[in-house]
Amino acid sequence: MPAINAAIGASLAGARSEILTAQPDGPRPKQVLDAALESVRCQVGNGISMRTIYQHSARFDEATKSYVRAVMGYGVKVRTLTEFFDRLIIIDGSTAFIAANAERTVAAAITEPSVLRFLIDVFERSWDRAAPFPFVPNYAAQAASEVMTPIRATIRQLLAEGHSDKVIARRLGISERSLQAHIAHIKEHLGAKNRTHLGYLLCHTEAFPTY
Repeated sequence: MPAINAAIGASLAGARSEILTAQPDGPRPKQVLDAALESVRCQVGNGISMRTIYQHSARFDEATKSYVRAVMGYGVKVRTLTEFFDRLIIIDGSTAFIAANAERTVAAAITEPSVLRFLIDVFERSWDRAAPFPFVPNYAAQAASEVMTPIRATIRQLLAEGHSDKVIARRLGISERSLQAHIAHIKEHLGAKNRTHLGYLLCHTEAFPTY
């Protein structure tokens, strides 16, 4: 990991025009965010444009909200989605870093133009679908109405497709405990007596209505 971080850091330090990043898996540790803040300030101060995509679950983390509030003050644009592709960093449209294994302990540097065009297109399409990161209302319970519907609709879809709780939680960037709370809400909403009954109801529901 230190070697990966060093390589990415060197490329970021050499950025000249734009940095695009996608950070899945929910909130990052406060110490990681604090370490990134000064780097972001310097890059934006040098005229570099920056855009970042997080998952909706990051909206409810205090450290992430403080970090995003700070970087947006520098001019960084931040949006969120329910779920998206794996971690991605694109620098000046000429170099990209992606995870090279499931554990994200190995990274691959991409410089081939056709692959870069593909990755940039993937990012842009996700950016267009993403929602701006809000700060009002300030509390998760108040902000829930904006993101809970797509989160729970995605959970219903993934459950109906037969994915395990572990896989669903990872794809949404939430803990398995939080996932269980969402599933309990879905069960209550559909009147399911247990998980087997829930699976039957999900498979026989033509659409995933909002609620």
